[in-house]
Amino acid sequence: MVVRAEPMLRPVRIPVVGALEQDVSGASVSSDAGVSIDVLTETYRAHYGSLLRLASLLLDDTDSCEDVVQESFVRVHTARHRLREADKTLAYLRQTVVNLSRSTLRRRIMGMRLLSKPEPNSASTEDGSRHVAERDVLVRALRELQRRQREVIVLRYYADLTEAQVADLLGLSVGSVKAYASRGLEALRARMETP
Repeated sequence: MVVRAEPMLRPVRIPVVGALEQDVSGASVSSDAGVSIDVLTETYRAHYGSLLRLASLLLDDTDSCEDVVQESFVRVHTARHRLREADKTLAYLRQTVVNLSRSTLRRRIMGMRLLSKPEPNSASTEDGSRHVAERDVLVRALRELQRRQREVIVLRYYADLTEAQVADLLGLSVGSVKAYASRGLEALRARMETP
């Protein structure tokens, strides 16, 4: 039997893209360009829940929402050297969550097109859920809206962003944000009023 002695571990400085150096513990040593890992860690702790709720309004299952938010943090971590202002980290994360949610929905739509069509007499899952909580009815009604209307309403009224912030995040004009919000709220009211 061979017994191997474990080598002693000592902190080693590892150069990282963007002139940010770390020791093996992950602590930030210097940051000449980009957002530090400490800022990302603090953002993760403070905003993970709100980003997860944002994803849950755009997607329909918890696992996908968690995957989208985790992937968003991974992508921001990878690209942190490009972020020059720490206060824009949350906006960048929100944009990444929205974009990844769109991609997830696109993949699902393509998958559904490739699957066989259900039989017309098969019972839907919504038939037995008439007496669902008001929140579930609202979320379901939100999901029935057009994609842009849903995104604008969620970002404007749930994430509590200004019209200008929503416009910047989605790459729209402020007037378009107002129009999508107005039409979306009207459609949402109509859906909520129908039994």
